[in-house]
Amino acid sequence: MANAQSAYELLLTRLREVALLRSTASLLSWDQEVLMPSRGVEHRGRQLAQIAALAHEKLTDKRVAEWLNDCESSRELTADPTSVAAVNLREIRRSHDQAIKVPESLVREFAETATLSKAQWAAARQARDFAAFRPWLTKMVALSRRKAECFGWAEDGEPWDALADDFEPKITARQIEEVFVPLRDRLVALNGQLLGVDSTPPDCFQGRHLSEEAMRRFVEYVAKQFGFDFSRGRLDTSTHPFCAGFEPNDVRMTTRFDELNPIEPLFSTMHETGHGIYNQGLPFEHHGTPMGESVSLGIHESQSRLWENQVGRSGAFWSWCAPRLREFFGAEADAVDARAVYASVNLVRPGFIRVEADEATYNLHIMLRFELERELMKGELDCVDLPQAWNRKFESYLGIVPPDDAVGCLQDIHWSQGAFGYFPSYALGNLYASQLFARAEADLPELDRQFERGQFGDLKAWLNENIHREGMRYRAGTLCERVTGEPLHAEPLLQHLERKLKPIYGL
Repeated sequence: MANAQSAYELLLTRLREVALLRSTASLLSWDQEVLMPSRGVEHRGRQLAQIAALAHEKLTDKRVAEWLNDCESSRELTADPTSVAAVNLREIRRSHDQAIKVPESLVREFAETATLSKAQWAAARQARDFAAFRPWLTKMVALSRRKAECFGWAEDGEPWDALADDFEPKITARQIEEVFVPLRDRLVALNGQLLGVDSTPPDCFQGRHLSEEAMRRFVEYVAKQFGFDFSRGRLDTSTHPFCAGFEPNDVRMTTRFDELNPIEPLFSTMHETGHGIYNQGLPFEHHGTPMGESVSLGIHESQSRLWENQVGRSGAFWSWCAPRLREFFGAEADAVDARAVYASVNLVRPGFIRVEADEATYNLHIMLRFELERELMKGELDCVDLPQAWNRKFESYLGIVPPDDAVGCLQDIHWSQGAFGYFPSYALGNLYASQLFARAEADLPELDRQFERGQFGDLKAWLNENIHREGMRYRAGTLCERVTGEPLHAEPLLQHLERKLKPIYGL
């Protein structure tokens, strides 16, 4: 046991060294999106490539395998598969075994190319010019395929599976498809009902000018009310909103402002606040080890979508929040009442931008991206044909065609940085969010009345206890079943949508 315990301590020391390097890389990536001068991108690429290589070297060191073997032979460390030691060993083994399959040269090339590619994507998106970004997308697709080939996939699987494992462990494209196809049919039918009514609730924000300065103060106020601790985090602006958690005491969120859609920054910020609260709620004593990390991107997205949708689009929330609008925006919000806002923020109208999509159409955005990236990874779709393929699917799913690529295939940052396999996490997050929130409502029957008073602490504490503090103790599906009593399924999401949207549309 002495040897095993010593090996375990050496493993944790090594993992914390890797975590320090990766959090430094995350800080540099945050800086690239928020503060870095545009001409600094090539040097930033070299910096990130160097850090990625150092982290890879530390994780693939042959001593890590020796320490793991010593630990895994210890009954005391592994007897309880949910103990801190057993969970850490399980996830270190998984990370190590994946890392040794990828040569350091590919790690360096991937990190440096992704940094340059993100900068080219931002410029191309602003210029509405897919052709300018296409060579970089081609590079990221090729590098991602090489990475998938290093990892390998099951005989009956596909390259996408190998890449998705980074974001949603053990998930496969076939499993995602089994969830998406029936869900898509139900959503298309629901959308048809809602969009077929004779009269649509008015949008009380249309034509209103909500100043960026006041909106910035307002969204920070709401984030603070939800429980985000600004002494341990901050909010900035970027081309694409995101949240970076370097450690629980340093969590960076970004949002963006849009004069044509003045309320969008609120929902963008609520979404990132959900991520931020999760990052701040991870167990600090385990930081740098798997027990101090989030379990999966799907669970992480469940936290952002829960605060954005189950809370932020609820009637109870707007009973409290509508009067706050008048406090922050004065005459521009004088005629806005809670009932009108509640209907406005739940309008179902197919749009081009995923992050601005309503709840009933959002998952369709995810499904088309999932299908396209599978085709890209299998070589069935060439990058030059992506805009046309995107537009065809968009019209098929949402009945509209993007007027340009900036609101079409260029709108998301993910593919520019090689995050293939990421998108289904958003739809899984919606499913998890609905199921978890239904359980929270059962456990906390006063939630609606608390929201009406601007009190969100009980919900935050429930999530801290049931989700955040568990780190990676359980796989995502197991965690969901332990908390809710049921495996993940679509019915809670569909019930949530029908219960809310049908009355708004008079159905």
